[in-house]
Amino acid sequence: MKKAQREALKQARRQRKTSMFFVVWAAFALLSLLLLAVFSVTHRVVLKNTYEKEAVRSLGEKGKRINRSLREVPPDVFQNNYDGFIRYLSSREGILICILDEQGKVLMPLEENVDPSAPVFGENFDFSTEIVKLKAELSRAGATEENQKSVLYAVAGGYVYGSVLPAYDASGRSTYLYTFESVEFVRAVEDTMNVRMLWTAVFVFILSFAVSSAISGALIRPLDEISVKAKRLAKGDFDVDFSGEDYFEEMEALSASLNFAKDELSKTDRMQKELIANVSHDFKTPLTMIKAYAEMIIEVAGDDKAKREKSARVIMEEADRLASLVSDVLDLSKIRSGIQALEMQTFDLSAYLEETLARFGYLTETQGYRLDAKIEQELYTHADQMKIGQVLYNLIGNAVNYTGDDKRVKVLLQREENCIRFAVSDTGAGIAEDELAGIWDRYYRSSEAHKRPVQGTGLGLSIVKTILERHQFVFGVDSVLGQGSTFYVLFPIGEIEQKE
Repeated sequence: MKKAQREALKQARRQRKTSMFFVVWAAFALLSLLLLAVFSVTHRVVLKNTYEKEAVRSLGEKGKRINRSLREVPPDVFQNNYDGFIRYLSSREGILICILDEQGKVLMPLEENVDPSAPVFGENFDFSTEIVKLKAELSRAGATEENQKSVLYAVAGGYVYGSVLPAYDASGRSTYLYTFESVEFVRAVEDTMNVRMLWTAVFVFILSFAVSSAISGALIRPLDEISVKAKRLAKGDFDVDFSGEDYFEEMEALSASLNFAKDELSKTDRMQKELIANVSHDFKTPLTMIKAYAEMIIEVAGDDKAKREKSARVIMEEADRLASLVSDVLDLSKIRSGIQALEMQTFDLSAYLEETLARFGYLTETQGYRLDAKIEQELYTHADQMKIGQVLYNLIGNAVNYTGDDKRVKVLLQREENCIRFAVSDTGAGIAEDELAGIWDRYYRSSEAHKRPVQGTGLGLSIVKTILERHQFVFGVDSVLGQGSTFYVLFPIGEIEQKE
């Protein structure tokens, strides 16, 4: 039992869907934070690298200028004051400049009467560690007093530029140029930028939350409205309108599609109700007649053979009518579901059409109808003969039902360039252009009130459409209000006709 409950819980978790609002909001928020992180890292790295590269380049140029100045004769104002000259260069270039001996002792610049070996000045004038590093770098670069090579390298807190200078005094010992430029400023800037970037991130996160929430709401609200309206439509409310004033272009397209589907469903629902009413009436009428005449046989006819035969004949006719109705409904259902496969064969369409017309002969003999047929002989086609028989019968019967007061129907069968054209025309009231598409619907039936000599349920044209679509034949209708309609089908030419 517990295992089943756990499985049910897992299944429920798998079926639990994430809200679209949350997905959109999370996407906006993550995108904002990602952009902020990329900007922060890029800004920090670029700022540091750019500043340090600029510091190296600047220190190199400054060091070269200082090196040249120290090897040349100082200006007259500094003739006997090398300490002042070095302090001047240090102030001009904005960096620390020292002349060191081989032990790292500061030779210049010194103030007068200042003893650099005094304990109070010891740390400030002690470059013993720095001179070791400088001499090692100069040795690695092969720098000497003669070739005037220089070195530039990084140390803690900045960069050093150095070179070998001529002897400071008569001892002949080399002296060294030591310049230092700090990069502590850029690190202080980085720290400040990091703090500001943190506050910026907090602000951007809050802002992205608000903006993404607003955008998500604007995107989701139309979907929520459409969902509510769709539920109303599912309950049978065909007056619902899926359009909205503040919908985006895509939502407008969706609402237009849903409105179209709603209209079609409304038409289908209305026609279905009409069909049910028509079929119910058509079922009820023959059943009532069958019951009534059966009672007449039992109660009235008695031993009167003529009355019994008349009542039995009516019962048979009504039973046939009922069977025809059931057959139409079943045929339409089977054809649409694909249960009935097409039995393709080549047959004489001309002869088959003449046989079909003969079934309407009673109308010309008893009710004054005129069936004007123009049939070209020996036209063969390849199709399901029984299904095409239904097509021909239904189209001719439809024309008979809706022709004008002259009771005239024209039937044409002739060969064209690469097909056989069948057409049947009536002289009735015609069909409005906006109704042409709906006449093929299985629930469509004209509301025109007149007697129909050929009984039907309104399924005839739908059966025609379904059969011809299964055959992939071209068909259609041309109609002019007040002048009548012409239904046509283009049949392929059969192999027998091609061989002949």
